[in-house]
Amino acid sequence: MAVRRKTGRRPEELNLYRIVERQFENAARFVNLPRGLLDQIRVCNNVYFVQFPVKFGREYRMFFGWRAEHSHHAKPLKGGIRYSAMVDQDEIMALAALMTYKCAVVDVPFGGSKGGVCLRPRDYTEKQLEKITRRFTHELIRKGFIGPGENVPAPDYGTGEREMAWIADTYDAFHPGQLDNMACVTGKPVDQGGVEGRRAATGRGVVFGLREFFRHPRDVARAGLEGGLEGKRVSVQGLGNVGYHAASILAKEDGARIVAVGEWDGTVVDSDGIDVDRLARWRRRKKGVKGYPHGKVLERGTDCLEVECDILIPAALENQINLANARRIKARIVAEGANGPTTPDAEKILLERGIVVIPDIFLNAGGVTVSYFEWTKNLSHMRYGRLEKRLDEKKRENLVNAVESITGREFPGQIRRALTRGIGEEDIVNSGLEETMSKAYQHLSETLRRTRGVTDLRTAAFVLAIRRIGEAYRKRGIFP
Repeated sequence: MAVRRKTGRRPEELNLYRIVERQFENAARFVNLPRGLLDQIRVCNNVYFVQFPVKFGREYRMFFGWRAEHSHHAKPLKGGIRYSAMVDQDEIMALAALMTYKCAVVDVPFGGSKGGVCLRPRDYTEKQLEKITRRFTHELIRKGFIGPGENVPAPDYGTGEREMAWIADTYDAFHPGQLDNMACVTGKPVDQGGVEGRRAATGRGVVFGLREFFRHPRDVARAGLEGGLEGKRVSVQGLGNVGYHAASILAKEDGARIVAVGEWDGTVVDSDGIDVDRLARWRRRKKGVKGYPHGKVLERGTDCLEVECDILIPAALENQINLANARRIKARIVAEGANGPTTPDAEKILLERGIVVIPDIFLNAGGVTVSYFEWTKNLSHMRYGRLEKRLDEKKRENLVNAVESITGREFPGQIRRALTRGIGEEDIVNSGLEETMSKAYQHLSETLRRTRGVTDLRTAAFVLAIRRIGEAYRKRGIFP
């Protein structure tokens, strides 16, 4: 029998649920709450596991699904549904917990939840995915794990607007005549009750979070940088929904230079800057980045993590920055666009090296923030901007006319149209998202400065979240 040699080192913990619990306990030391209340905040309240069959032709296939409800300190609960062959109960519980803390950090009044089905979407046709989605929704309805006032799913890894429309339609069929049925799920197509700006929300939230970070010179100096986002070198892992929009907005609106983009089949590197839109079109046509002619293509998708840059945005999956590569990270800021991309052991190394980590439970909260806006839109049954857009246009036009009258000069047509355009739904959504992310970072930075013993942003974010959730429980009288 083989004997394992003792090395004196414990293996790195890569279980996301245990990682989140470890991060929680690290922050709980700095929060003055009773241990029982801390335990209530930490634990996952409910987990629903279901096995369900779906018939394809003459064949039946079994699928495994989960829906975890982490915290009921606020209602309804909120969290995406993912389709992945890697889905398991620990992952779903961990992501539900992260959603709880994320909502608390950005002050969105939801408890945390998460769901998933163990499957690889590309193995199934659209019609088969529809049958799976509707059946899983049926199972959630049966157990009360979905509803406008109870639990509101959203897109996640492997799902999107299409699946959310199927979920909404299934829920509506089971609850005929109920006024708020469309609020049972967010991330829907705009013409099916969705909201403008939702698709780009998580990536845009990353950008808004980074902008606010760079408005705090003391925090920027901790990363060994100065100035704003203009000219900063950015490396992005993942050109999916989050990575693409974050990279595109940073390049077009902030003047950042995208020097590397990593995908499953390789990393594109160009120190002069990558045209993100052109790369995205290539990726869609070729199903990857290999062979991209504009820039050098490195062999591994994870090579983007080790490119020299100012800002690294891991926007793919969890545990991407770990003990195996933490000492080779050459960024000054790790801006977590994905959930749990950095392991605690790796983060310790990054912090020791003076690298600032902007944590996921703050930085990728743009999706749930705009989901909140969509949910409130569905409950009000009114599109944002519908009442005020024309009035706003008239006020702007009167102001422009007054300026032209006083100066005796007319604005050029393009500038005049831009000045007189009334605010629409996407403008309002993006404004609300920017306000949310900016205020959240201000509270986060303040927590870091004022909490003795806290020296990093992740611990500060957990401290802020735990305090807010604990206060919610106290005010409800659960823990008098």
